[in-house]
Amino acid sequence: MASTTKPGAPEVNDLHHQTIEFPDNFLLIDLCGEHDRNLAEIENTLDVQILRRGNHLAVHGEEGQVAEAVQVLEALYQRLETGKEVAHGDIDRELRMGGSEASIPPDPNYQLEMFKGGRVEIKTRKKLVEPRTEAQKAYVRSLFEKELAFGIGPAGTGKTYLAVAVGVSMFIEGHVDRIILSRPAVEAGEKLGYLPGDMKDKVDPYMQPLYDALNDFLPGKQLAKLIEDKKIEIAPLAFMRGRTLSRAYVVLDEAQNATTMQMKMFLTRLGEGSRMVVTGDRTQIDLPRGVASGLHDAERLLNSIPKIGFNYFTAKDVVRHPLVAAIIEAYEADG
Repeated sequence: MASTTKPGAPEVNDLHHQTIEFPDNFLLIDLCGEHDRNLAEIENTLDVQILRRGNHLAVHGEEGQVAEAVQVLEALYQRLETGKEVAHGDIDRELRMGGSEASIPPDPNYQLEMFKGGRVEIKTRKKLVEPRTEAQKAYVRSLFEKELAFGIGPAGTGKTYLAVAVGVSMFIEGHVDRIILSRPAVEAGEKLGYLPGDMKDKVDPYMQPLYDALNDFLPGKQLAKLIEDKKIEIAPLAFMRGRTLSRAYVVLDEAQNATTMQMKMFLTRLGEGSRMVVTGDRTQIDLPRGVASGLHDAERLLNSIPKIGFNYFTAKDVVRHPLVAAIIEAYEADG
């Protein structure tokens, strides 16, 4: 570790004080951020005060918060030492994970290299994707380990985003030959009427979130070519009927809007060398009244099968705007 932590001065006004020295002043500037906005985010989240003096940062506050702030600052500095940038998402992740580099508990039956260290990184063509919460970290591991994995929880928790990132990573590394992304074409409480155009034009509005995720991970021209060559398919759930999907990475998004029969149909498409991911949010079912959600039935019927991974998220795992978590918690409390 390049930074060194020194014991602080005697406590003043019942506040703990710890000073950290950072050898590289240029990296320290990046750590602090423009107008010290990175430090301000850590201060506001952990209720500490951070003062900069030369190449030192002095952290003042309650002892537990000071220790956590020091861990976060050192983790971010180590990130900069490896040549990576520090963006808002990186600060958010370290704050959620407590600056911890602790690894996921080892699984003797699984030796995936990326899980042997503390930090998990999913490599795509355009960016490295890192889980921001412990639940996301466990979910990513499940996606790599299990042939069939479920991600269940509220909007904004990264269920689909991480699933697509893992799919792109596995495709790039040659573990699968194609990626298939699917959604039920169910309107979210609105009647949109007849859409113009051919079949692709009609279903693309339902599939747009999947296109958005892919655009984050693959250059535009490469993505277009892969779609043209059918190495990547984005299709409504109904189009899965009658297919056997071999050596494919298959994602069913918004699975709460699949009926029981649709869910059974989808799950039985699993072929040799394939991976399947099912994501959904129990609180956003748009099926007609009286029609059971296939996601609910799949949970009930399959959760005792050890080779299937079930991963759950809460409002604490929301990584969109902080207001999203507050909104979800308010609706959950009212329900």
